[in-house]
This record gives sequence, C-alpha cells and structure tokens, in this order.
Amino acid sequence: VKAVHEFQNDPHCSLFLISLKAGGVGLNLTAADYVFILDPWWNPAAEMQALNRAHRIGQEKNVFVYRFISIDSIEEKIQRLQVRKRELAETFVTANNPLKSLSENELLELFS
Repeated sequence: VKAVHEFQNDPHCSLFLISLKAGGVGLNLTAADYVFILDPWWNPAAEMQALNRAHRIGQEKNVFVYRFISIDSIEEKIQRLQVRKRELAETFVTANNPLKSLSENELLELFS
C-alpha cells in the first residue's frame, strides 16, 4: 500500500514494477501511462484486468501498452492462444446460437 501511494503521489517516483496477477487485483495506478508486459498470461481477461489498473476513471493521460514477445518463444504461443480465446469468446457472445459454430474442442479450449 505504501509503494502504491508513493507511486501515485511522488513525482520523483516514475517506475512501479508489479506482476500481472498482483496488478490485477484492487489497485488504482492512474499515475502510470506506460505499461510493459513481460510475462503474458494464458487468460487474456487476467491481463486486461491488470492493464485496467492504469486505464481507468481518473486517468488524465493516454496509456501506452507494450508487450515484449520473442520469436519462437512460449510468450508467442501464449499470445496466439490469447487471440484465439478472444475470438472464441466474441463468437460466443455475438452469435445467435454460438454453440452451433463451436466444436467440442473449441469449447474445451475456451473454458479450460
């Protein structure tokens, strides 16, 4: 709590390091305008929740998000999986009958 308060209020404190999981729970980090993701999560919703700690009501600046992804790495595979999960979730939310368009494997992948 002390570190968050210092980051939010001290103009000389310009860097705040936090893991995505810790950054996704109950924090308000509107002093941040740059977010660097070094460890992507399998669940894109967990990553978005952490990003929203900087991009929320009270944020007065544009928020820039950078993802560090190495070619042929596990992070690249996680990113592809995140994209696929988002596409499946979008299909599930917007289609008239989404279950018709999803295979059993796609449903298992989405909810695993």
